[in-house]
Amino acid sequence: MDKLKELISMCKCGVFLTINEHRDYYQTAAETIKEILEHEHIDEEDLPRDIQEKMIETDTIINVHVYPDTPIGFYDIYDYDLDRAIDRALQAVKEEHKNGGGGN
Repeated sequence: MDKLKELISMCKCGVFLTINEHRDYYQTAAETIKEILEHEHIDEEDLPRDIQEKMIETDTIINVHVYPDTPIGFYDIYDYDLDRAIDRALQAVKEEHKNGGGGN
C-alpha cells in the first residue's frame, strides 16, 4: 500500500488502477491484449511478450494508468502482478520527473 500511496503523491493528476476488467465483458486475457495492442498507444516494447504470456496464463490483466504532471501526458502500465505494475509505474514517473519529460 505504501508504494501506491507514493505513486499517488508523485502524480499531479489522476492515478487509476484497473484489475481484470476483461472478465466483466466475458473476454479472455488474450482477446483483451489483442485489443490493447491494436487500439491503444501500447506496443510490444511497452507490453513485452513474456508479460503478455503470463497475463494469458494467469487470466490476469492489471493496468496502472497515471497522469504524472498534466491531464494530457500519461503512462499505461500493464502487468499480471500488482506489485510489479506499481513498481514499473513508479519507475516511469520518477524517470519523467528526473528528465523533465512527458508521458504518452
